[in-house]
Amino acid sequence: MVLSLISSLEELIDQYKINLIQVIFIVFIVTIVLLGSLMTLVESHLPNCIRQSFRYGKHSHKGETDALISHLEVPKAWFSHFYIFAFGWSLLALYFISSSILTQTTAPEYVLRFLDFMCGGHTQRQVQVDSNTALIGTVLLTLQCVRRFYETNFVQIFSKRSRINLSHYAVGHIHYFGAIIALLANTAGFVRGSKPAPFTLSNVSLLQATYTLVFLFAWLQQYASNMLLVRLRKDAKTGAVQTEAHLLPSGGWFNLISSPHMFFEVVMYYCLADLFTPISTWKLIFLWVASNQTINALLTHQWYKENFKDYPKQRHAIIPWLL
Repeated sequence: MVLSLISSLEELIDQYKINLIQVIFIVFIVTIVLLGSLMTLVESHLPNCIRQSFRYGKHSHKGETDALISHLEVPKAWFSHFYIFAFGWSLLALYFISSSILTQTTAPEYVLRFLDFMCGGHTQRQVQVDSNTALIGTVLLTLQCVRRFYETNFVQIFSKRSRINLSHYAVGHIHYFGAIIALLANTAGFVRGSKPAPFTLSNVSLLQATYTLVFLFAWLQQYASNMLLVRLRKDAKTGAVQTEAHLLPSGGWFNLISSPHMFFEVVMYYCLADLFTPISTWKLIFLWVASNQTINALLTHQWYKENFKDYPKQRHAIIPWLL
């Protein structure tokens, strides 16, 4: 019964070339742009259920709450769950791409079939990037997932009162599920009839090396920014947590923008999207990340200005000197 249903779905996906990963990110983009625009332009006219669902963390909804929406909220600390998932999922992708290159073989049939199902069917999937590019991209995204796993599970201090809507919790898992699949979907060795090329440093182009360095710079700066936020809640001498309140950050890139951690997230995904330039799925992933981080940064910037009367006027929301 189940196998028959899966086979029918595979035939449907292949017949109509339905790329489920692209559909997911298109829905994400439309939703965040639509709701984000409404929240920034006409929030006061929106129902409380929408405002409460959209906002979380420091800029969470403070007015009258909706009973149903409140039942659909989980602790913000559960952010750590989708980094646990991303940690394992990215390492699995890294294992598959590494073993494929080392053995010079096509990925196992069950991997190919899964990618066909998620990415438009076997007639739709074509090789668009070489295995070297995919390996670089997979290593970089895995580094990000591993670091965020470490931060959210062992370093970051979540307020016990802070909650997020269940939809945010689900989106976090789906994002990493889709982005990591997109690393392999159109890669040599992961499309039927193709094989990976041997990896050598001499095959790394100047553009790939440049994006790797920019990614690593953004990776380090995001970590430094996150550590500044963590230190705001700790005693400088003992390291003990002394508050869960949202305080005014300063130092580093916080002197220029309100959300440097969000800015560097966009930079990292730009590097990945441009490395995978021919693949339209990665363009969608970048648009989703950029729009999501920008909307959240604007709401955060607004919250800082409303709650700190002496908030630095020269500080922008997410892009230094511009936005």
